[in-house]
Amino acid sequence: MSESTRLNVFKTYKLYVGGKFPRSESGRVYEVSDSKGKWLANAPLSSRKDARDAVVAARKAFGGWAGATAYNRGQILYRIAEMLEGRREQFVREVGEAEGLSKSKAAAVVDAAVDRWVWYAGWTDKIGQIVGGANPVAGPFFNLSTPEPTGVVTVIAPQDSSFLGLVSVIAPVIATGNTVVVIASEKAPLPALSLGEVLATSDLPGGVVNILSGKAGEMGPHLASHQDVNAIDLAGADAALAKELEIAAADNLKRVLRPQPVDDWNADPGTTRMTAFLETKTVWHPTGSLGAGGSSY
Repeated sequence: MSESTRLNVFKTYKLYVGGKFPRSESGRVYEVSDSKGKWLANAPLSSRKDARDAVVAARKAFGGWAGATAYNRGQILYRIAEMLEGRREQFVREVGEAEGLSKSKAAAVVDAAVDRWVWYAGWTDKIGQIVGGANPVAGPFFNLSTPEPTGVVTVIAPQDSSFLGLVSVIAPVIATGNTVVVIASEKAPLPALSLGEVLATSDLPGGVVNILSGKAGEMGPHLASHQDVNAIDLAGADAALAKELEIAAADNLKRVLRPQPVDDWNADPGTTRMTAFLETKTVWHPTGSLGAGGSSY
C-alpha cells in the first residue's frame, strides 16, 4: 500500500486507574485542541464513578507503597525517569502541541520533568532526616519523631503547565509514600495520559498513581468530600473552585494544600510539597539503665 493511501492510526487516549487503562465508564469524551485550535485527540471525560474507582485503587495500593522502603521508592522513581527519557521525542511533541511551544522549548520542559523525577528519587530516603529526629525530654526516655505518609491524596494538576507542573505535583506526593488521584489539566490532558503509559512500565505498583482527565469542577467536589481521601492539593484550581473544595474537604478534616502561585516550574521546588502530606509519629521509650552503678543511656 502506498504511503499516500495509508490510513493514519490515531492514538486512543485512556485513563490510568489501578495500573490499567480503562475508558471512562460514562463513555463520554471531549475534544482536545492545540494552541491554534487544531484538533489533536478525543480525551476521556471522566465521571464521578471513575473518580470513585480511582480512590478505591489508590487505597488498595497505599499499604504496600507506604510499607516499601524509602530506598526502593527512590529506585522506582528513578526508573520512571529512565523510561521517560526513552520516550523523550513523543513527549516533546505532545508538550509542544499542548502548550504551543517550539520544539526546543518543549524539549527543555521534558528534560526538566525527567530531572525532577531524579531529584525526588534522591529525596525518598532523606526527607526523614529533615523532618524527623530525636527530641530532648526531661526524663529517662527516648523521644523520637518520624514522618509517615498521610494516605490517599487528590491533586488538581496545574492547568497551564501540562507536564512539568504535573510531574512537580505528583512526584513529591508519591516520593513520601502516599498514593494519588490526579485530575489532569482540562485543556491539555494528553501529556498526563501518556505519562500513565510510562508509569505502567516503570515498576510502579498499580494504583499508586491514578490519572483522570476531564472537568475538575465535576470531579473535584466529589473527591474533596470523599471520606476515604486524606488530603487534597489545589494546585490547579481557580479561586472559586479552591474555596468550594476547601469547604468540602473540611468534612473529614482533610489536609489541604492551597494553591501556591508558581512563576516558574523550573525553579527549585524545595521540600514543601513533600512535607505537606506527611504526618509525624512520635514514640516514647524508656532509656533503661546500664550496669550496677545505675548509669543510663
